[in-house]
Amino acid sequence: MSHPVSPPAATGAPACPTESPTSVATAARGTRRALLQRTLWSAAWVAAPALVHPARAQARLVPTPRQTEGPYYPVALPADSDGDLLRNGTLQYAQGQPVWVEGQVTDTEGVPLAGGAVEIWQCDADGRYHHPGDGNNAAPSFQGFGRVTLGRDGRYRFRTIRPAPYTGRTPHIHFKVRLPQRELLTTQMYVAGEPGNARDFLWNNLNQTGRAALTVPFTPSSDGPRAEFALVVQT
Repeated sequence: MSHPVSPPAATGAPACPTESPTSVATAARGTRRALLQRTLWSAAWVAAPALVHPARAQARLVPTPRQTEGPYYPVALPADSDGDLLRNGTLQYAQGQPVWVEGQVTDTEGVPLAGGAVEIWQCDADGRYHHPGDGNNAAPSFQGFGRVTLGRDGRYRFRTIRPAPYTGRTPHIHFKVRLPQRELLTTQMYVAGEPGNARDFLWNNLNQTGRAALTVPFTPSSDGPRAEFALVVQT
């Protein structure tokens, strides 16, 4: 005799368990957050070189090395003290090799020193200065000293002679940079390739970086040899 099969007892639990809507939404939010974090980190790594490069570009310039003023800075500035040292008043100097000496003056941020002044002084072609300490024996037609005011671009230009040697010193030109009420720099410019450089005590006291900063060549140009001498000052 067969017995009827009883239907399974109801347990109240679904045959296939499913997640609640709340847990699904929470998991989705966690996944989106993780993806967003990974995306942001990837973007940061890609952008990192672009962020570093401007910082390198803004590196400060090295100030021009200072050097002694020497004993022959003018006791009194000459009546003619412009940027042309080959003409003193109405007199024209015809000795030595005429050259141009020019450059730009900036601060350590690379900003031109507008409104400042650059002075130079040097001996004549025979190694004589306009100074009582040197017997005031320089040629009367050689101005010997010049001063120019810097424009907005911070550039200066002098007409003079290629510096000449004298006993104990290699050829050089003295430089001074001023603001109206303050002296910023005193230094000297040397000529690249001069055999006397290696025997000059002031040039020898410079390190390799200092020598490179203060030693420049004269190069041909359409209006005569010229030397480009950049100056960096701390303001």
